[in-house]
Amino acid sequence: MTTSPRPSMETHPDIIVMRMRHELAERATSTPQGQAVGTLAFITGIYLAASPWICGFNGMSTLAVTNLLVGLAYALLMSGGFGRAYERTHSMAWGACALAAWTIISPWVVAGNVSTTKTIVNNVIVGAVALCLALAASAAARAGESAKARGGMRARM
Repeated sequence: MTTSPRPSMETHPDIIVMRMRHELAERATSTPQGQAVGTLAFITGIYLAASPWICGFNGMSTLAVTNLLVGLAYALLMSGGFGRAYERTHSMAWGACALAAWTIISPWVVAGNVSTTKTIVNNVIVGAVALCLALAASAAARAGESAKARGGMRARM
């Protein structure tokens, strides 16, 4: 009774696909554009979190707390705090778009009378920058997904 040799884990199809995904994500995040978007987004999130104290509207507690929480969440999402796979990056970028939109409208929505000139100017500008960066990350993730799909189509042919 002869037994056929078992294939090694190195050649298992799932392992090969996982390596290809990791290499694709690694290539995209190591480009100067990818690094610039990630860095600028992280700085934008940190600024948003600290903006009530920088701009002087920390006495308006509802907006100060909102900016602090949204800024930290945005910085974590856009800096890759939850992973670097393209499937996750695309979803995180759209989540960051929602946070940026919330930043823009929050001076008019949160409880209390917080819609002053400095809160509106601060949140609209920071929200617009955050939205542009999130859309850029989403576009990069989408381009990576389409490149991966084109590569998969070539491999099948």
